[in-house]
Amino acid sequence: MRNEGRRLEGAATRNPLIAAGVFVLGLVIGSFLNVCIRRIPRDASIVLPASRCPSCQATIKPYDNIPVLSWLKLGGKCRHCKQKISALYPAVELLTGLLFLACFFAFGLSLDALKWAVFSALMIVLTITDVRERILPDKVNFTGLGIGIALSFFARPVDGTALWLANRLFAFQPPRPVLSFADALLGAAVGSGLLWLVGEGYFRLRGREGMGLGDVKMMAMAGAFLGLKRTLLTILAGSLLGSVIGLLVIALAGKGRDYELPFGAFLGAGALLVVFFGTPALDWYQSLLAGR
Repeated sequence: MRNEGRRLEGAATRNPLIAAGVFVLGLVIGSFLNVCIRRIPRDASIVLPASRCPSCQATIKPYDNIPVLSWLKLGGKCRHCKQKISALYPAVELLTGLLFLACFFAFGLSLDALKWAVFSALMIVLTITDVRERILPDKVNFTGLGIGIALSFFARPVDGTALWLANRLFAFQPPRPVLSFADALLGAAVGSGLLWLVGEGYFRLRGREGMGLGDVKMMAMAGAFLGLKRTLLTILAGSLLGSVIGLLVIALAGKGRDYELPFGAFLGAGALLVVFFGTPALDWYQSLLAGR
């Protein structure tokens, strides 16, 4: 039965109509994410009022709100006031569509694909918001944390840390939902706890904050999806990206060493890389350990 399910999932990923539908769904969700990115930091409703032009506040008609296409048709300008509309809007829509498509190709039509599509959407909102506003909204972090923990009861455990601990603590193997839930809790606790310790240590040494609590809450949310191993890999990837890009910004833009980088954005980018490339990286690392 399991092999049959995998065969059907593989057939689905080769169906161009399903792939196109997933991509279009991602574009539509991306349009909604634009609303979240703009309104959540201002504590505004993401439901009402309808989408408006950022410049003249004119209501955007449905035929002018088609993801990506409407922006291209209007030349990136408002139909009414002719002011430019940021290219960030279609970029977010396109990125969401591509990530949804990547989840579909990587995981098929499955709960795993839904889980990682939701996670990708959350990461997009947090990453773009951190770049724009230098904040990581609690509404997104706590909502994502709840979703990650809830999905852990239904998604298959992939981290393995909870299973490893259970084999050493118990004479029996707990049910899969319990293992997956435990992996989510371990990822959330270790991810947030590690960043909190780093931030607290920096504050003690330098006398000023080097990392906000938003990053800590973000890693609690990400950890609930990723589990312990992939959470640690995300922190490593985010730190490397932040270091490299930070040095480039300082060198090219003439910023000082105390320039505040949006670390949450690098963590978000690292988390997305881990979703699609984390398993091969972990397998490679574990094979090295086994060869010693």
